Formats: sequence, C-alpha cells, structure tokens
Amino acid sequence: MKSDRKGTPRPDVVQDALRKTTEALAGEVARASGTTPDWSEFEWRAARAAAAIHGIAPLLAVSLRWQGAADWATFLAEQRANTTSRHRRIEALQQLIHSRAREAGLAIIPLKGAALHTSGLYAPGERPMADLDLLVRGSDLASATRLLEGLGYRETVTFWKNRVFTPNDSAESGGLGEQPGNNIKIELHWQICEKLPVRMTDISDLVFLTQPHPGLNAYPSHAALMLHLIQHAAGAMVVRTLRMLQLHDLALLAERMSGEDWNEVLRQGTGACGPWWALPPLRLVTRYYPGAIPSAVLTALTRGCPSSLRRVTERQSLTDVSLSSIWVKALPGIEWSQSIIERLEYIAGRVRPSAETLRIRKGDADSGAWATQNKWDHLPQRARIMRWIISRPTRPATMYVMRAALA
Repeated sequence: MKSDRKGTPRPDVVQDALRKTTEALAGEVARASGTTPDWSEFEWRAARAAAAIHGIAPLLAVSLRWQGAADWATFLAEQRANTTSRHRRIEALQQLIHSRAREAGLAIIPLKGAALHTSGLYAPGERPMADLDLLVRGSDLASATRLLEGLGYRETVTFWKNRVFTPNDSAESGGLGEQPGNNIKIELHWQICEKLPVRMTDISDLVFLTQPHPGLNAYPSHAALMLHLIQHAAGAMVVRTLRMLQLHDLALLAERMSGEDWNEVLRQGTGACGPWWALPPLRLVTRYYPGAIPSAVLTALTRGCPSSLRRVTERQSLTDVSLSSIWVKALPGIEWSQSIIERLEYIAGRVRPSAETLRIRKGDADSGAWATQNKWDHLPQRARIMRWIISRPTRPATMYVMRAALA
C-alpha cells in the first residue's frame, strides 16, 4: 500500500476505506448485526476515524454485538469514558449558567445536544458534545455576554448566527475523538438560522418561548426541537459535515413525535408541505432507520421540496455529505440553490469570498489543530482555485482525523 511522506496511504485508498467503514458503522448504530466486519488492519484504523468523525464511538461501545480487532473494543470503551467525563463537566457548567441566569433575570434555551440530554433521549456518556449551544433573544445578548465573561469566558469568534466563547485558561490536547480535558466552548445564538447555501432560513420564532422564565428553558415543543435538528442537519449537508450522530438524534426524537407534532412541522411550509429543506435530512434518516419517519410526512415533504434538490439528494449517502468524503469540492451544496440567481451568487461567493468568510477562515486556520497542520486553510483564494484546477486537494479536517487514527 503506497503512502505519502507522513505515512498515510494514497487519498483514493483512504477514501475507499472511510466509505466502507462509515457506511458499515452507520448500519451498526441503527441496527446491530452481530457480524464482525472482515476488514484489513488499515480499515480498522479507518473505522476509528469514521467513529470519531461521526461521534458514534460511545454508542458503538454498548450496542455492538461483536468485538472486532484486538484494540477496537478498548478504543470504544475509552471514548465512552471520555464522553462521560466531559458530560459531567458540561452538566456542571450548565447548572452554573442556570444559577447565574436566574440571578440576572435572563432566559436561556440550551440547544441541540444539551436539550436531547435533558429530555432523557441520551444517558451520560452516550452522546459527545463538542460545545454548549445557548439561545437568547437579541435584546439579551449584552447581558448574556457579561454572564459568560463572569464565568471566565471570552468571545473569540463572531459568526453571522452566533458568537463563540472560549475559557480564558483554554487548553487543547491532541488525540482522536473525545478528549475530556479539552475546552468546553460556548456558542451563543440570538437566532436559529442556516444558509442553504445562500438563502437564509430562519426558524427563530418557532424556538423562542412566549413566556420564558429566568434561567435555562426547554424548547417549546418536540416539533420545535425537531425542526431545529432538521435545519441544522440540512446546513451540515450543504457543507458536507453531517454526522451519523445527527441522524441518530432525529431517529430517536421521531419516536416521541405525535401526529400533532408532525402536523406542526408540516404547517411551516406552503400548503402543509413542511419546510422545503426538510426532506433531504429526513430521507437520509430513513435510509439508515427504515420506518423512523412516517410515510405520510415524507410524502408531504416531497411535495414541498424542489425537484432538482430532490433528485440530487435521493442518491446521496452519509459518506457523500460528511467529512468521510475526503475531497475538497469547488461548489459543495450548490444543488440547494433555488434559482439561477442564487446559483450565481453562490458561485461568486466561492470565487471571491466575503470579508466575513475570510475572517472566519483565518480564525479556524489559527486555532484549529487540523488547520495548523495543513497549508490549505492558509492559502489565498487564488491559490485554492488553482489547486482545484490542477489537482484533487483533500480536506484538512478529514486527513487530520485519519492521521490521528493511524498514529
């Protein structure tokens, strides 16, 4: 097996192994088979990378019915222990934020993973959480910022939809998957929206509570949480960072959805067809969890989804829309554009990125371990375009995880 100078096999070999192991492990998360995969030593290493990329190692630690390679079970057990340890830290931080928010008369909604844990869909140690997402109203941003600063956090990055806060005494260690001692970053949101790929989809009004109480609040309904998870998954599909864990979230929550909950989801579209962006994520859920989403819901969503998006995404697998796909693409997610004008706007933004995009990219390149070890995120856009034309560059984040799995 030919390798590069860093000891990693050729990119096409890496891609084949990641696709093979990603799809197999996704199937095991959804429905344990009891059959040990017949993988090479390299493929077992790729399986570690796939499990880390998709956040599913803790789930596999308890659901698998086979042992695998000699150190595979040890890796999964370590990841579950690390996730449990980190969860305890996040839980303590949430309690502290709740106490301070009550004192300040500030209403906050913990989002996504934090809400799923609170609702009992996951036990401690089952679901990794990279950071803690919190939602406040725009008018409360200044108060929320002061609260986080009082807890020893500082704002490090501002995006178009949230602000990222990092502990003042921040520390990061390398390694694969969950590391319990790494920073617990806080993402402070004032709206719930995604760019798909340039059109802004905003569901903030559905998630904000009409009568919140000071401290931490839950989502107003299962439907509101479901819509947020679907929207976030759609955004991840656009930029090809979807994780199997997100599909698992949707499948678990779907079990708690009543008919009225689904009707609330469908009422968000034109003619009770649901949001136009909801079909691709939920159809991907049904690929791995057959029957998880009611057929009547999928039928209604199909009517509301643009035909071009429907055709492209019905052929996609988890690998295609995740970091398990190793190649940099010039126009990822262009199929989500709704018109020629949107396509042209998206292409223009890829050729000549906005000042905000460049600022965010620089922040990633300066702080992310995966970016600091790769030249790609430090290249000017002209050089990137030339690389697209003359070669097939690989995604730095994917290759970083793959090299960590091989180390």
